[in-house]
Amino acid sequence: MKAVVIFLTCFGFYLFYGFYLSQTNLVIIPANLKPESASEFYDYRGVTNVRTDLSNGSSSPLEVINDAKNAGLDFLILTDLNPFDHTESVNGYHGDLFVMTGGEYNFLDARLLYYTLDPADKPENASDASLHFTDILSQKQNDSRESILVLAHPFTDRATWTGAYPTGLDGVEVVNPKTISSKAWIRSKASVIWSLMIYPFNPRYSFLRLFREPNEEISLWDQLSKERSTLGFSGVDASARAVPWADTLMKFPSYQKSFEITNNHILLTSELTGNYQKDRAKIFSALKKGHFYFSLDLLGDPKGFTAFIEDKDKIHLMGERIKFKKNIKLKAKLPTLPKDFYEIVIVKNGERDYTVNSSQLEYEIPEPGIYRLVVRVSPLLPLPDAKKWMTWIYTNNFYVE
Repeated sequence: MKAVVIFLTCFGFYLFYGFYLSQTNLVIIPANLKPESASEFYDYRGVTNVRTDLSNGSSSPLEVINDAKNAGLDFLILTDLNPFDHTESVNGYHGDLFVMTGGEYNFLDARLLYYTLDPADKPENASDASLHFTDILSQKQNDSRESILVLAHPFTDRATWTGAYPTGLDGVEVVNPKTISSKAWIRSKASVIWSLMIYPFNPRYSFLRLFREPNEEISLWDQLSKERSTLGFSGVDASARAVPWADTLMKFPSYQKSFEITNNHILLTSELTGNYQKDRAKIFSALKKGHFYFSLDLLGDPKGFTAFIEDKDKIHLMGERIKFKKNIKLKAKLPTLPKDFYEIVIVKNGERDYTVNSSQLEYEIPEPGIYRLVVRVSPLLPLPDAKKWMTWIYTNNFYVE
């Protein structure tokens, strides 16, 4: 009888705490709040590193596409594992959602995400993939090459690069929710279990309380950027394949929830038109050139954020190489004021250099270097947690020579 009373008391406390969590809104910018001023660019948000049931995912491509629509994405790049028999039938527009297929490939002890404009430029088997990627990685980067090669989740026990990083690598995944969760499990299994228990009441909080800055990935990105232009990406690493249950699979977290955690935001000077071939070239070019930032959209949609270098009447977007001269300015603008503490930070050559607590930044660049921006916020998390600084937005690098 005593055990029953204790159980019912604990369960009642759990439900009461769950109700408290369900009333907590952690979004720093309300979804219905429009930007305070018009942006100079068109901002399109999308995801990469997504697997379907054509490999080790749990849903069909069309089901995943439907979840991407429900998440409000503008573009989706499917990257099934070793897609040697992959079909191209889903490529195209599905309503307002742009969809293209790439692939995630085993290479040595690592995983590579591969996107190409040429459908014929995809490996046909494991042996062909090894030769194909060895050849690309041995080359110097080439902006005219119609492919992008990204190192996925570089610091996990699932796949880790060993040895020197090759010159042909275009970029690295910096933010990966599955990696963040795995590292949280190593730090404290009890904390992860508690996050799973409170997930039904507040999925946003259950992840944010586990979030830690991906310092290893950022250090690698900064290291490679000093050697050559290197793109930084977020990857959702979505397969919705977590818990076997009888003869079925519990889809946790769902594709839609994964798509709402982190996104890549490309900035374009002209709108997408709805023409698949033309828009495919636009999106690919923006990713290849680094004209995008990535963000923790779980904290709020940053659409309307801009960052660029202004040289008199000329604008240079993220990812570009710019000749140093006097009076060139790095400018940034938030879409609106976050409701929590925030700061815009300039990172120069991998080190924190300058900070403003304003929705706009104008910074005269004093010398050559590698510059990027991060926007950090400090929302008040529910009890027993408290205020916690988290990076909301990461820009790609500006290379001032």
